[in-house]
Amino acid sequence: MTLPMIGIIGLCFLFVLIFSYMPVGLSMAMVGFIGMGIIRGVEPGLSLLGMEYFRTVSSYPFSVIPLFVAMGFLASEVGLSQDGFYTINKWLGHVRGGLAMATTATCGVFAAICGDAIATATSVAAVALPQMRKHGYADVLSCGCLAAGGNLGFIIPPSLGFIIYGILTEQSIGTLFISGILPGILLAFLFIIMIGIVCRINPKLAPPGPKASWKEKLGSLRYIVGSFILIGLVLGGIYGGITTPTEAGGIGVFGALVIGLINRRLNRQTLTSALRETATLVGRIFILVGGAIVFSRFMVVSEVPLYLADYLRNLSVSPYVILGLVLIFYILIGFVMDIMSVIMIMAPILHPILVSLGFDPVWIAVITMLTVLMGHISPPVGIVVYGLSAYVTDVPVMTIFKGALPFLGAMAVCLIILILFPQISLFLPHAMIPG
Repeated sequence: MTLPMIGIIGLCFLFVLIFSYMPVGLSMAMVGFIGMGIIRGVEPGLSLLGMEYFRTVSSYPFSVIPLFVAMGFLASEVGLSQDGFYTINKWLGHVRGGLAMATTATCGVFAAICGDAIATATSVAAVALPQMRKHGYADVLSCGCLAAGGNLGFIIPPSLGFIIYGILTEQSIGTLFISGILPGILLAFLFIIMIGIVCRINPKLAPPGPKASWKEKLGSLRYIVGSFILIGLVLGGIYGGITTPTEAGGIGVFGALVIGLINRRLNRQTLTSALRETATLVGRIFILVGGAIVFSRFMVVSEVPLYLADYLRNLSVSPYVILGLVLIFYILIGFVMDIMSVIMIMAPILHPILVSLGFDPVWIAVITMLTVLMGHISPPVGIVVYGLSAYVTDVPVMTIFKGALPFLGAMAVCLIILILFPQISLFLPHAMIPG
């Protein structure tokens, strides 16, 4: 049996384990261990299994993950999402659908602090959903825009998805962060346009709210000063070349603590809650990342990426046809698996193949992230929808899926725009990091 055949069988076995409800991280670790044992022997397999998990939790580059996760949960606990919604609502709340637009914009601002989709959606929901219900907004629109807005947490830096993607594909995390700025703003803008279209078609979904005076609008700006200072400290340090992403994460955690002390919302209870949530999520991520690295090492040894790359290069079709097929595959697999699992399993295999066809690696990362994110708010998995449903227990899951459906169209439009105009993703990285 050839090495690529062993790798392909291992990949198929992995999907069998995942769809049998075995945890994804453990599934990848098991397949990687068994595959390496078949190719190299049991001792190299055990050595790989032991070393990679240890390296995952002890390697300096991986420390960026708990730092940004902690910053996001601390920012949520000290009320930065609440302050952001209050300010943006003063500016947009009087428009039909304005509260939903303000919710989307708040998700965008909070995404620049948090980096996680579910945390973004649920944090903003705690503040925005009661207000939208108070003003007569339909749950289908309210929850739909929250689920879609949560996706901004994986596009707008500091994106946890870009951190994982950069680690697995050996791309600069700072460069990936920069590349997500304009696509993230574009996606948020398209979400807001979609809200306007939906509310124009069905005005009963969102009655207009009271209009704030200019004094109230300008006065509300003081509530988002803390958020923008924190964003400036974290992202400004990375983009200015002053700090590494890991150092920026540490500064962000310290900044969130200081803001919490200043606004008097940081106490023992909020700090304990943030640390508990951080430990839970980081532990889950590290199990996934460790398993993904074990599995990717097995894929490299089995030569599956090289075999697929050679096969695709020899096809007499345009590289864009192959890109289209890969993106369709990402969309389809995103419907049945969460984004972290898809990235960890497929990115180490498909990313180098697409780069070998001549595509820019940073651009590939951006459109891959956006493509897989479509599965975040679509059935049957829709992990952000289920995460939001666990928080909003009185709204049926299918109602949230129905509300998120129009935003899938906005994401598809954004994807087409980014494919037609790659410079939207590449302009800032090329301008800020010459060469």
